[in-house]
Amino acid sequence: MDFFDSLSISASGLTAQQLRMNVISSNLANINTTRTPEGGPYQRKEILFASEPIRPAFQDILHSQMSNKLSGVRVIGIADDPRPALMKYEPTNPEANAEGYVAAPNINLIEEMVNMISATRSYEAGITAINSTKNMALKALEIGR
Repeated sequence: MDFFDSLSISASGLTAQQLRMNVISSNLANINTTRTPEGGPYQRKEILFASEPIRPAFQDILHSQMSNKLSGVRVIGIADDPRPALMKYEPTNPEANAEGYVAAPNINLIEEMVNMISATRSYEAGITAINSTKNMALKALEIGR
């Protein structure tokens, strides 16, 4: 594995975690949204990740046939959380049904904050890996002097 492979893998992780943070932010922003354009309450979103082979140059294809193939991260989709909506008793709410219940998003604030902290730490780890790779490349150039 060379420096560029390391940078590609780290960059794919940064991109995935950035999208994860955006989706979590959307979940938090819509925690009280009881009506969407599609009808019904906001449905919590989740990110689906998968590994993706690093796209090598032609010369690297020959080397990869003799060694382990490297993989980065890619987002394969954003899915709705299958948990049902919460029914809250609010008879004065204009969105209430005949029994006085309002369908609210099933979003747990603590769960979303933990997910946000996890995504932030993963992003920071990717930045650290990129900086370490950069420092190793600079040290390798100094050896060549």
